[in-house]
Amino acid sequence: MSDRSTMVAATAAPADEDSSVRGALLSYRDFRIEPHHCFACGELNEHGLHLRLQLTSGRCRVELTLPRNFEGWEGLIHGGIVCTILDEVMAWALVECDTWGVTARMSADFRRPVLVGQAIRAEGWIVEDKRRIQRTAGRIVDAETGAELAVAEATYVAASDARKRELKNRYAPAVQAVPGAAAPAAPASAESR
Repeated sequence: MSDRSTMVAATAAPADEDSSVRGALLSYRDFRIEPHHCFACGELNEHGLHLRLQLTSGRCRVELTLPRNFEGWEGLIHGGIVCTILDEVMAWALVECDTWGVTARMSADFRRPVLVGQAIRAEGWIVEDKRRIQRTAGRIVDAETGAELAVAEATYVAASDARKRELKNRYAPAVQAVPGAAAPAAPASAESR
């Protein structure tokens, strides 16, 4: 297991820096997650992003700095990588609400380029939660200035009950969140993993 952090935050529009860490916190160690090959969050994928996700009731975020191996045009992070990060934070925002599913549709708008070596913060949250269909939104901002770099909306379809049980056995929290718990350690860059 890695030292990744997972925070489980509010269902609504993006929170400001101070309010984004409110609510109960869970660290990655609180999850019984087996090592896996997910390109975005898996630690076994040698070419992956190894995202250190943080969840807080209906919200997910991650801070990272992407190295040159995720470059598209010279000096710019590839748009597919930007979309992968957005998809991951939006999907994990659903997990805390006990919703497990797959991406059915996603649209992204690129506001400004994400630069190689630029510190960024991605966050996703739930917009609408129906029985089988969930809508989410997400954004990536410059971690230093808060400038919006990319935004996305997505629709997820809930997993079957059997698949949900299987996923919960692999990813469900081992302990309950403790209100007022300390925030997870500062995120590391993708280059350092």
